[in-house]
Amino acid sequence: MTDAEHAELIPYVVTLGTAGGPRWWKDHEGTPRFGIATAVVVGETWYLVDCGQGAGRQANAAGLSMSNLGGIFITHMHSDHTVDLPSLLLFGAFELKNSPRGPIPVVGPGDRGKLPPLSPRATTVPEPIAPDRPTPGIEGLVSGILSAYATDCNDRIFDSLAVSPAAQFDPREINLPEGIGFDPDTNVAPEMEPIEVFRDGNVIVTAILVSHHPTAPAYAFRFDTAHGSVTISGDTAPCANMVTLARGTDLLLHEAINLDILAAQYSDAQMLQATMDHHRRAHTTAAEAGQIASDAGVAHLALHHLVPSYSPPEAWTEARTTFGGALSIPDDLEIIPFGAASRVTAALSASSTSNS
Repeated sequence: MTDAEHAELIPYVVTLGTAGGPRWWKDHEGTPRFGIATAVVVGETWYLVDCGQGAGRQANAAGLSMSNLGGIFITHMHSDHTVDLPSLLLFGAFELKNSPRGPIPVVGPGDRGKLPPLSPRATTVPEPIAPDRPTPGIEGLVSGILSAYATDCNDRIFDSLAVSPAAQFDPREINLPEGIGFDPDTNVAPEMEPIEVFRDGNVIVTAILVSHHPTAPAYAFRFDTAHGSVTISGDTAPCANMVTLARGTDLLLHEAINLDILAAQYSDAQMLQATMDHHRRAHTTAAEAGQIASDAGVAHLALHHLVPSYSPPEAWTEARTTFGGALSIPDDLEIIPFGAASRVTAALSASSTSNS
């Protein structure tokens, strides 16, 4: 086998966007970071995990063609993970107009089932958005997007004879096993075994519930290929399920939050208190992410979904206090290989770091 042929077998991720949270972010030097989105590339096919701000544009910048998109996977229903899904459905559909392929799966959570509990810091009861369907899952999101853009879609379908995006994308809600004890208010991440949510000739994708209260269900995903695996945490507090899913994975992409700097963003005292309550119970610090990677026996840890993204680099390198393997803090559009060959490289990198 030639070096070129061997290289083609090594799967990799492209960090299309590395910032988390519903804002337009910059890093500590003032360079914009796009919203959270990750491409998992296996051979000629790629799979998109989350659709943060700019995901479609970044995929285009990375040279990833819609005709080679094998699936879209949404970890949870927060806007910073879904805001660019409309562009994928609408612009992507237009790019797919001459493609003979079948519909692209869009895999994600189902309906929460009820509104989240009201913050104990509330002094009034707010009016919910869309009270008739206040907590849609991925099927409701896709149908709602297409309904909102019906004028655009129907213009193109009837006048330009475009294929309907409803025929080009297939929303699939994840069905949880019965009897695991899941409750969106009181038990968002009961200990469980990973469940298979997708399979094709390149990947087997498994999912597990993670702790991102009050957003539930929320998932982490693992992609297993013939040549390696990558696990992507989504948004979560430290939980046993993350270790279970990531056990022995070649690459773990895990969220990280800097609580101290984040608190300085808020001027409204009530919102500050309620928002920080959420962040403390629903996210993971860099050191905690390192501990998860260590407990799971991960070869390479990469921190993304950085909140706030302008934190100084040393906020993220705190992961080294709990994790002795290879550590990356990738920028947007970085390529990170995973698999047998990359595991050797990661081990060498970790050894070099520990000896320096």
